[in-house]
This record gives sequence, C-alpha cells and structure tokens, in this order.
Amino acid sequence: MIIIIIIIIIIIIIIIIWTCYCREPQDQLAEGTLLWYFLRVTKHYLPHVARLCLVSTFLEDGVRMWFQWGEQSEYIESTWNCGVFLAGVFVLLNLLGQLGGCVLILSRNFVQYACFSLFGIIALQTVAYSILWDPKFLMRNLALGGGLLLLLAECRGEARSVFAGVPSLGHQSSPKHLLQLGGRVLLVLMFMTLLHFDLSLFSILQNLVGTALIVLVAVGFKTKLAALTLVVWLLCINFTFNAFWNIPSYKPMHDFLKYDFFQTTSVIGGLLLVVALGPGGVSMDEKKKEW
Repeated sequence: MIIIIIIIIIIIIIIIIWTCYCREPQDQLAEGTLLWYFLRVTKHYLPHVARLCLVSTFLEDGVRMWFQWGEQSEYIESTWNCGVFLAGVFVLLNLLGQLGGCVLILSRNFVQYACFSLFGIIALQTVAYSILWDPKFLMRNLALGGGLLLLLAECRGEARSVFAGVPSLGHQSSPKHLLQLGGRVLLVLMFMTLLHFDLSLFSILQNLVGTALIVLVAVGFKTKLAALTLVVWLLCINFTFNAFWNIPSYKPMHDFLKYDFFQTTSVIGGLLLVVALGPGGVSMDEKKKEW
C-alpha cells in the first residue's frame, strides 16, 4: 500500500514538472503557473518556515541533551575515557550551542555567529560519535552544513540590502553566490543516502526521478521547481518511513527514527531556502539570462 501511494505521488510530481515546464519561459517564471502561485502566496513566510525546519534537528538534539544528560555523559565517558568532567562539558556545549544558536537564528540576531556555532556542533558530534566513519550519517551531516551555508547566504543578502547603493564586484563570484552554490551541492548529499541499489521497477523509477532532481538542484537549472519537488518527495518519505511516534519510546528504533525525521526536516528547510532565495549567480538559471 505504501509503495502504491509513493508511486502515485511520483506520478503527480512528474505531471507538475511537465505543466510548469510547458508554461515557463527561459529566464523567469510565467505568471499563472503552479510554481508562480505558490511563490506568490508564500513569499512572506516561506523563509521563516525554512529557518524553523532547518534548525529543527538542532532544537530536538539540544532538548534531548537536557533530558538524557546522564546517558549522553556516560556514553562519551565510556567511549573516549575522558572522565566525568569532560563528558559533562561536552554535553553542556552541545546543549547551549544548539539551543542558543537556534534562538538566535529564529530571532534573526547574530545569525552568522549562530551558524558558526552550529557548524562547530556538527564537527564536534561528527568526531565524538564516530560519524566520520559512517558514510550515510556523514553525508547527512554534510547536508546539514549545506543548509547552514544557505542560511549564511540569506544573512549576507539581508546585510547587503542595507547598502544597496554601494557599488559591488562581479555578482557571480560574490561570497553570497558561492555560499549558495556550496549549500546546493551539499544538500543533494542527503538524497544519495536514499538511493536503493536493486533492480525492482519501483526502485529504478525512484532512483531515476531522484537523481534527475538532485542534478538539477546541484547545477542550478530550473532550481526552484526541482527544489520544491524534492521538498514534496522528502516530506512523503519522512512521514511514511520515519514515523517515530508509532514506536514506543522505550525501544531503540524510536530514537533512531526520531533522529532521522528531524535531520530530514532540516534538509527540507535548506531546500525551502533554495526555493525562497533562488540558486544564486553560480548557476545555469543565472547563465541563461546572459544568453
């Protein structure tokens, strides 16, 4: 039943893409298309939703550090033989760094410093929990970093708008556009972990559609449409396969699915930032305007 539902969703996504492609001009969105209506209706609150989704995994992990202080400290102490004090410092840094960073980002205060703090948390956890040697979790952590890069790009865009009359260097090599490029490329790593290497018709269809969409996002071609389609796809996968609320809290699978759910939600937030901000100057969409 689940497979049938997902196949129907994929077919609907393909129809949406076909409709938008047929009505979209080469350099801008055509008035009246489905994507044009979506961006028009959501333009005022889409960035806020994107930021909330992006920091959701950090919020959840920070709260978990508070309620599982003893378990986390014991794990770090037993894994690294660092003693109770250093293990407690590790948990405290994770708790304050994540919750403090999320509050600053959501309140739009000192966003750059908050992003750097969350970058540090990602790096710290990658080493402490041995994620460096697990390709799947490493790619997902890198995808989280891509979302933070897009958040930095949005922050730089807001700062630049204050000095709108000041001349600037070439737009394509500006730090903001390079951050957007890096963010897009890292975000697609999330989808590499969703590919299934078997010969069933459903897996082949899912891999083909998913690969095509992540390539479009990475190179910046039809970027907003491709990113929005990936958001729909990830939402369906997230609520179908990561439904941790259906698993009793005392089972290990509950925590695993919960971790997976919020990490996926954060990547969705990064993709929504791509939809809100566009691909940036280093993209095929931008190059088309010069042709």
